[in-house]
Amino acid sequence: MDMELVKKVKAIIDKGASAATADDVLTMYEFIKAVAAENEDLKEELEDMDITVQQVITDIDKKYWLKASEGKLDYGEGDIDNPSFTFTCTLEVGAGMLAGEVDATSAYMAGDITVEGNLQDAMAFQEILELAMEAFEDYAEEL
Repeated sequence: MDMELVKKVKAIIDKGASAATADDVLTMYEFIKAVAAENEDLKEELEDMDITVQQVITDIDKKYWLKASEGKLDYGEGDIDNPSFTFTCTLEVGAGMLAGEVDATSAYMAGDITVEGNLQDAMAFQEILELAMEAFEDYAEEL
């Protein structure tokens, strides 16, 4: 694991979602992708997964995507064709969710996140995030 990336993620988490930037979202996705390449639990979770996530950040007019397919993750900025689901939220809620600070289910129930598309895939995405954050905790202990 790139420990410089782990340090960046730790800095994002330490400052909190309310101070998040668009670049922080990309850094979090980069970390999740790196964990997916190394962490056996996450690799196993991704083996049979084929989902495409579109994230829409309303207050900064940004879109991101994440694709889980054939045991790998990829991500990018902008639109992606035929997402399994789209979730829409503010930067604070989206960054908080990626960093494990915001529970996606609670945010959805509170109306802080809207989801269009396959809710089962949305729950699988939440599992990816949880496994990535568990791995982060292990890596952070090495800092």
